[in-house]
Amino acid sequence: MHRDRSFDLRSAPQPGEAALVQDLELDVLFDAMSNGDKFVREAAMRAVLSSLKSVDEILYRHDVLRDCMKNPEAVRALYKNSVEALESEGRVWTWFDAGSPNIILTKSVEVLILLLVKLKELRDLVDAHSAKFDSDGFRALFALLEKELTNDYLLTIRAHLAELRYDNGVLIGAELGDGNKGVNYSLRKPQQRPKPSVMSRVLDRGAPDQYTFTLDIRDEPVAKMLSELREMGVNTAANSLAQSADHVLGFYGALRAELAFYLGCLNLRDRLNQEGEPTCFPVPAAVGESRLSFQGLYDACLVLKSRQKAVDNDLAADGKDLIVVTGANRGGKSTFLRSVGLAQLLMQCGALVPAKSFASDVRTGMFVHFRREEDPTMRRGKLDEELSRMSDIVDNLSRNGMVMLNESFAATNQREGSEIAGQIVSAMLESKVKVFFVTHQYDFAKKFYEKRMPNAVFLRAERMSSGERTFKIVPGEPLQTSYGEDLYDKIFSRAG
Repeated sequence: MHRDRSFDLRSAPQPGEAALVQDLELDVLFDAMSNGDKFVREAAMRAVLSSLKSVDEILYRHDVLRDCMKNPEAVRALYKNSVEALESEGRVWTWFDAGSPNIILTKSVEVLILLLVKLKELRDLVDAHSAKFDSDGFRALFALLEKELTNDYLLTIRAHLAELRYDNGVLIGAELGDGNKGVNYSLRKPQQRPKPSVMSRVLDRGAPDQYTFTLDIRDEPVAKMLSELREMGVNTAANSLAQSADHVLGFYGALRAELAFYLGCLNLRDRLNQEGEPTCFPVPAAVGESRLSFQGLYDACLVLKSRQKAVDNDLAADGKDLIVVTGANRGGKSTFLRSVGLAQLLMQCGALVPAKSFASDVRTGMFVHFRREEDPTMRRGKLDEELSRMSDIVDNLSRNGMVMLNESFAATNQREGSEIAGQIVSAMLESKVKVFFVTHQYDFAKKFYEKRMPNAVFLRAERMSSGERTFKIVPGEPLQTSYGEDLYDKIFSRAG
């Protein structure tokens, strides 16, 4: 996911992301990316909402995603391996004091034995598929695994874990401290004593090389004492093994999270392809270059919900910071706005975009301000609510950001709403914020249109002379009517 760091699945929510999810209908997108896997959904959601801020980061992910598209089965096998490895800890049960060094040691050994099987499977997957991958991300991962997970290393670990099971008891060393009390208890490697032959036992009549004594294990105080001695001896080893298990599980957790995002991208591509819709790798430009052009852009969430063919749109708006969309009611303006917002988010997380082609500059932040339903509690007026949300956006907005307004400030009269919108939009443009504004406020649209600003483009929902909506968004100057009578005639002609 990143060239120099791991993907942070637990990163804090970004300002304004709840509105993005609601207004761009991103839950539909995340469900399609998950394909029923809750973890993939979580990873996809966090990645999409945590936009990258540089072209290099985006292109790095593109290369990794291309590898995933060439080798989907290998990627799914790697993901499955990571899921099964992380389930290893849950397969080892402890029935006694989980904080006891003896229990920690036993559990850690059993977990590591299970993980060792998965590490061997992972190494086999690397050996089988590494030559098929070209991206820097996968090459770095495979090089690390080839270096660390050698056959000799895995065999050595297996041998150590077999010893640490201590099926024949433990060997503990200690020193005598003050008052002849035992101190510095430590776990020792079991002695490998050859089994004596019959002849050696007959001939060896000398003194024994070690002395032993036996305690009655049925004596409860003695049993407790032996358990305490064992815990003092294995404490250091238990902590080290627990850390080792956590380290391996941490590696698998990171691997699973990063693969989950790419699986989500594959799932989304497959779903859209099933609907006969195209996807493409977007072309990102650096912050501040003010680029935007696309062909065949459509609202993927609408396609996924309706299961119908999309109406797509084309636009050439390089160098444009203000895009105003006006025109007929129910003409596809909001759908167009959502398609652009979704494409920008997907581009900036390194994913495919639902279009034939898409190019845009990287934005430092993205915010939406869509019209809301009336507050049923009537705690404040609708205009107050709109202004409050706009204040939150402004507090978090930075230079070269992006704001998408949909019927904003329509809660008041035409003149007042146009004046409020005009002042806010003008201030944003001064800070190089790219503004998309879908509006019926003719006074606002006309005022900006007549300025003939070189960095503004005006679009209109296409309407045929018969009143039919094509749901296409085309270049056009603002009109004073939204053709609401078309909808009136359509509804009441049906009723008649």
